[in-house]
Amino acid sequence: MTTLYRTITEDDTSQFCHRVTEALSRGWSLYGQPVMAFDAARGVMRMGQAVTKEIHGEYHPEMKLGAQ
Repeated sequence: MTTLYRTITEDDTSQFCHRVTEALSRGWSLYGQPVMAFDAARGVMRMGQAVTKEIHGEYHPEMKLGAQ
């Protein structure tokens, strides 16, 4: 088994929630707490959430983690 790790980032909109929900529906699990930070250059709040997923097989750097 191999553990995959990725971080989902997005402006603080419903799109962020949809992206995290989609990852959860594909078997990813939340890893830690979500984070929020103000992007002063753009004047918006940004969100981030780390997720992990166990897969059979080996990790390869060319894997498209969002497609897993």
